[in-house]
Amino acid sequence: MPSYYVSEDLARFGEMAKTNPRLFDLFMKWYQTSMETGALDERTKKLIALAVAYAIQEPYCIDSYASACTDAGISPEEMSEAVNVAAVIRGGGVIAHWVQACNTMDRKG
Repeated sequence: MPSYYVSEDLARFGEMAKTNPRLFDLFMKWYQTSMETGALDERTKKLIALAVAYAIQEPYCIDSYASACTDAGISPEEMSEAVNVAAVIRGGGVIAHWVQACNTMDRKG
């Protein structure tokens, strides 16, 4: 079965501008400004973006930032470590919510 997500579709991202050019332009300005060097350098921001892409399970961003990281000279080991940080934080959040079940059980007990 073919994948629902096709890498080539990433090139179609800009088509959304046809429906509301003003909002798309504002988004792109926000995006570009956010990714510029500031307190964090562009390399670090690319690693963060890759890790977030995995955490939210967004295949187009995974493709895009895996490529951007590679182009920026970021090693597979660095990318893997960033992705593992995102995974452990997401997993920790799942475990931390155990207290919600404990609260429910306490109320019933």
